[in-house]
Amino acid sequence: MLITFEGIDGCGKTTQIKLLKEYIESKGLSVVTVREPGGSDFSEQLRKILLSSKNKVGARSELMLFEAARANLVDNIIKPELRRGKIVICDRFFDSTTAYQAFGRGLPLDFVQKLNLFATDGLTPNLTVYLSISLEESKRRTSRQEFDRIEKAGDEFFLKVIEGYNYIARQEPDRFVVIDASGSRQETALKVREVFEKRYSAL
Repeated sequence: MLITFEGIDGCGKTTQIKLLKEYIESKGLSVVTVREPGGSDFSEQLRKILLSSKNKVGARSELMLFEAARANLVDNIIKPELRRGKIVICDRFFDSTTAYQAFGRGLPLDFVQKLNLFATDGLTPNLTVYLSISLEESKRRTSRQEFDRIEKAGDEFFLKVIEGYNYIARQEPDRFVVIDASGSRQETALKVREVFEKRYSAL
């Protein structure tokens, strides 16, 4: 089972992934967590290039680097772990590219979506958890952190990213589950667990 988490900065992905992993392991199941971009040695090197504010990366270059990192992660980590029967939880996956590069950067949506599936060799998540918060809440939660290159893109960019996530939610309601993450971490964790239990029992 492949579970992916999506959302803008400050939505709590890292925390909720950790809590879900602990919950799943408490049930005697084996879990592997990875992140995008990154998760493999090659992809972690691309992550440094993509997120460094020192690098000047255009939209097309950005898209290709994300897809290269994703392809390597899928081929070398995600698919092998799935074949071993493990549950894989990924912090971001191709929905981030649809939201950030197609909607945020304005690249052609159809092309981005086709490239997403090419990079994953057709692999799609069994469940995607979108932790939804407003841009205002995101800014409040991240006010003290140092921003990377993409996080510095500005309000207009992130409003388009949110629009992208909302578009995906309308197009794929069975896979892409929206969870209001504006409450406490405990409240959000309970919602995530409920979604996981429902989806896992249906497999």
